[in-house]
Amino acid sequence: METQASPILSDSNDTTIIIGAGISGIMAAKTLSEKGVTDFIILEATNRIGGRMHKESVGGYTIEMGANWVEGVGSSENVNPIWTLANKYKLRTFKSNWDNISNNIYDQEGHILPQRVVAKPYEQAVALSDACEELSSTMKENGEKDISILVSQRICGYIPTTRLEMAIDFFLYDFETGEPPRTTSLMNVEPIATFKDFGIDNYFVADSRGYEHIVHRLAQEFLSSHHGNIIDKRLKLKKVVCKIEYSDSGVKVSTEDGSVYTAKNTIVSVSAGVLQSKLIGFKPDLPMWKLLAIYKWNMVDYCKIFMKFPSKFWPTGPKTEYFLYAHKRRGYYNFWQHLESEHPGGNLLVVTVLDEEARRIEQQPKEETKAEIMEILRKMFGNDIPEMTDILIPKWGQDRFYKGTFSNWPIGVSEQDFDNLQAPVGPVFFTGEHTNHKYNGYVHGAYLAGIDTANMVLHYIKHGDCANIKKTVILANTETRGRPEIKREKMSGCRARRKAPNSLQCSV
Repeated sequence: METQASPILSDSNDTTIIIGAGISGIMAAKTLSEKGVTDFIILEATNRIGGRMHKESVGGYTIEMGANWVEGVGSSENVNPIWTLANKYKLRTFKSNWDNISNNIYDQEGHILPQRVVAKPYEQAVALSDACEELSSTMKENGEKDISILVSQRICGYIPTTRLEMAIDFFLYDFETGEPPRTTSLMNVEPIATFKDFGIDNYFVADSRGYEHIVHRLAQEFLSSHHGNIIDKRLKLKKVVCKIEYSDSGVKVSTEDGSVYTAKNTIVSVSAGVLQSKLIGFKPDLPMWKLLAIYKWNMVDYCKIFMKFPSKFWPTGPKTEYFLYAHKRRGYYNFWQHLESEHPGGNLLVVTVLDEEARRIEQQPKEETKAEIMEILRKMFGNDIPEMTDILIPKWGQDRFYKGTFSNWPIGVSEQDFDNLQAPVGPVFFTGEHTNHKYNGYVHGAYLAGIDTANMVLHYIKHGDCANIKKTVILANTETRGRPEIKREKMSGCRARRKAPNSLQCSV
């Protein structure tokens, strides 16, 4: 229940408190610094910066727990800003080649499926994906209401049902969005803006410094450092924010260790999953329009399980890196990858599990997961294969500082809901990949969101309001204290005149 905000008298000279030192929070601080606002502090709950860009070691090799690819590369017109940074800092990357994956599909019994079995379903699945993209574009032009990707598949007359079809569908959709087609919004996800704007190529990061090296280098451009270590007192690690009090006069931020910080405003760069949890309390409570937007959003659980073996027993060489396992249960260890190109001689395998399977695996004992994996590998490659010597199972969904890996736009969340998700509440601003309209769920989305939010704060500092922010109040009788009541500006081309229903036809 919302309570009346009390005035907050700041005894600090700080203008902004930034909560979270992932790439969004770091870019927000960097943007403020470049515009002359240097009286900020960054509160980070963990003992490091980088957020969901986090390296670890398996068998002596550096792997990425979270973000792993620079996605969206190859356009001759637009360059993904993360690709620019990866090249600037000379990150070690490898182009992913998915072209031959249809030749690398194993059935549930572990037999490689021949092309005479795979070719037609795979071609149909790719044609279906193209048809669903076209349907999405047509529906946007006609001003139609959103549907799920699964519904679009039904409209286009082809629904994956067999084990093989479901494994291919998993590769085409779940592996990218983190959730199955029944959950994901068609019109807000397809076509994927990242690939449309920046190109269709993906580059796998395999660098001993980690993908997080980009965040460290960005931070060093405006925070004091010594021999690569940040020593700037404005960055405060192991500061777990538990309460944010706010009013028109400023904010007071409390941490679990009893510290209290005050400022004129704050930028909250925690994940959508953390916002949905009760880690951070707000006083007064966030208004209902904001809570509805937060709780409607989906936080994906995307789990890459890394394994090391004493020797390799899987096919290697060109066009063997990725392979699928077609199980009767969708998502049951479907997507596999070996890392022989990235880490020669490392004998590393990766299997990706998502959604319900990821949550199940996060909660079960490690030995049970190892047994499930070894059973599948023995089916595919024989009973004589060696036992793994190391395994790493990330548990992002159970980590209270993240509560998942990235966001996905679900069916039922409108453009208006997204505006509310992005909008500030008085002096409390929100950033992160989930607040970037076009590229939510991606590293470049998080990067750009930090810049955008910092620019909102700069406008707020200068003008005392957020009149330049597009937003919509969708609850006429809802308490809106602290949120500028400005109607959403009409964006040219976002709605076309409605056409006849028969324009929603597609074929596979």
